[in-house]
Amino acid sequence: MAILPELALLTGALAFFALSLSKHLDDNQVRNTAVFFGVVTFLCALISVHQESTSFAGCYQVDLFSQFFKLMISLGLVFALIGGQDLKGIDKAVRPEYYMFLFLSCLGLMSLVSAVELITLFVSLELSSFALYLMIPMRDDRTGTREQMEAGIKYILFGVLATGVMLYGMSYIFGLTGTTYLQEIVPGLKKIVSQPAAFFAVVMVLAGFFYKLALFPMHFWVPDVYEGAANETTGFIATVPKLGAVALLIRFVIMVPGDVRIIVDLMTVLALCSMFYGNLIALVQTDVKRMLGYSGIAHAGFILFGLLTLKSNGYATAMYYISGYVFMNLACYTVLSHVSEKGENLSIKDLNGLHKRQPMMALLLALGLFALAGIPPMVGFMGEFLLLTEVLKEGPRFLIPVILAAINAGIAIYYYLSVIKAAYTEDADERPGVAVNTLTKVAGAALMVIIVLMGAFPARIIAYADTAVKTIM
Repeated sequence: MAILPELALLTGALAFFALSLSKHLDDNQVRNTAVFFGVVTFLCALISVHQESTSFAGCYQVDLFSQFFKLMISLGLVFALIGGQDLKGIDKAVRPEYYMFLFLSCLGLMSLVSAVELITLFVSLELSSFALYLMIPMRDDRTGTREQMEAGIKYILFGVLATGVMLYGMSYIFGLTGTTYLQEIVPGLKKIVSQPAAFFAVVMVLAGFFYKLALFPMHFWVPDVYEGAANETTGFIATVPKLGAVALLIRFVIMVPGDVRIIVDLMTVLALCSMFYGNLIALVQTDVKRMLGYSGIAHAGFILFGLLTLKSNGYATAMYYISGYVFMNLACYTVLSHVSEKGENLSIKDLNGLHKRQPMMALLLALGLFALAGIPPMVGFMGEFLLLTEVLKEGPRFLIPVILAAINAGIAIYYYLSVIKAAYTEDADERPGVAVNTLTKVAGAALMVIIVLMGAFPARIIAYADTAVKTIM
């Protein structure tokens, strides 16, 4: 029961491996199989949410913390599958393989959030990452685009570099503490964390996680990869893997003693740099995916604010915010995947008059962007408000960072509203209508409800997340 979600994902990946061997495939069959296994995975995660177990010689731990993230990963997978189910941007010849790698990536993420040992954590991270590396070049080039090859090469090269830095840091942690188990590393690290070697070891490990989260200065892959990958692939990369990154960051930041201010100060500076860099460059973007990429860099800074407190309340708020961020972005990418006629990239002008061409997609896009902009009562506003409030409670030394973060929230409103303006106030200029099937409409309506309800009623989710965090502290 405890590892039902992982078994469901593995079964789905094997099913698509078998489908890839067939020479005569029906697109509907492949698409429906993906949605079926996605829903089964979510149900398995829901059933096993309160399960607890330890396996593989204590390397793999199932607890409330890991199950919270597995539930969000599986739900994000379902919406990603439905939102991009036509796979307009993916080569028809490799669609079964595409779904196979998608499920393997999610399997790696689920293993990642349960890993409590460095080698297990590393293997899980690589399983998730390498599946993504292979998905990017699968973009269909019938529109004449070839940037997916460049994006794939950049992603794997930068990813290998970040992994190398992280692995080097892990080797230092093992050398200093004599163990690879996180539970045993914590007391050992607390005794020596003030030493330069221990500090640099922790920073190098965190750098690998920052790459996954797209936090400054490990953000450099984002704009080119987002632009080069298919809309469906970008929608997944921009959302679900970040859940695993936040889970990892929380597990490692918990190891940092509260009296070690230098790591907190470092994270504060990186968070603010990420916000300013992402928001200021997003202001001048015309490609929607690049804009959302830089937006993601800025939001990574907000997420990191929750970790500055080194307390369960801050971690729980970060978990709440990243969960809401996944749904906000999935709403936007669902729209992009359907408005794009042949899977091509969209500029802001391509969304002109969307409210006349497809009212529901325009509303879904508006709600997603309003939430990302931090407009109440959406989840984005409540998440940012609670994160800044938790940090401000830690004392006056965080007053200036909180003010700077609030300024960034104001900057972001401009470029989000420019997209909504195009969708609702500009003329359609004879652009074609947008076809949306019933399943996508249902998923879109569900995303809108989640975005609003999570913002209006955050208390229960944060309380649940706080309980989950306390199980690993």
